[in-house]
Amino acid sequence: MTTKAAFSPEEWKVVLEGPPTAGMIVITAAHGGMWRETYAMSKAYVEERGQHGESELLDEIVAAKPHMDHTRYHSAEELKESGLAHLRNAVALLESKATAEERDDYGRFVLNLANKVAAAHREGGQSVSPAEAAAIQEITTALGTASS
Repeated sequence: MTTKAAFSPEEWKVVLEGPPTAGMIVITAAHGGMWRETYAMSKAYVEERGQHGESELLDEIVAAKPHMDHTRYHSAEELKESGLAHLRNAVALLESKATAEERDDYGRFVLNLANKVAAAHREGGQSVSPAEAAAIQEITTALGTASS
């Protein structure tokens, strides 16, 4: 099992910031619902903590308070492009240090979080707006996982 100890502090920060980065990409994809969507992101962490023991790596990730410095971005597009690169970097780190199963678990958690954020607020009568669906597809591609 891979743990935080396998990563340098800088690498661990990249891995930790992946899930909230995906959440912020979805939150900024469509207007409205920011409070509900932010709450959904936090709830995804709580629900994952309920799965404690299934993945030591995920246990350590969700035990840390979700944090992302979104103030460094000047637009939603800049956040998205930087965030997708950040997710690709996190996956590359996991590919080099974690098992394939742990990498897949990480990807599932990130996508689960992104989907929960998207569904937290109805936009235009839809549970997931086209912009949010497109953001989730881009996150899926960045993670290197098949679309679900």
